[in-house]
Amino acid sequence: MGRKAGTLFINPKRFGNLQKPCMKEMALFLSCMAANHSDTDACARQKELLNVCIDAQSKKNRKSWGSINYQLQRLNRGRK
Repeated sequence: MGRKAGTLFINPKRFGNLQKPCMKEMALFLSCMAANHSDTDACARQKELLNVCIDAQSKKNRKSWGSINYQLQRLNRGRK
């Protein structure tokens, strides 16, 4: 098990904190839920804003290129 020596590899978990597009909306929704004792009716506005943000970030709107490691493997094959 493991990777071959000399292959290209990037740990995607190190770069996971670069973009968190809906973090502000999520924090607002959670703080509203905490302030209103988990009453979703009182936090309907924040919930709607969070849903809009999540829908805008859906994978339907983006073109998938595969993982970064897949792309590195493709480059490495062409180099040999």
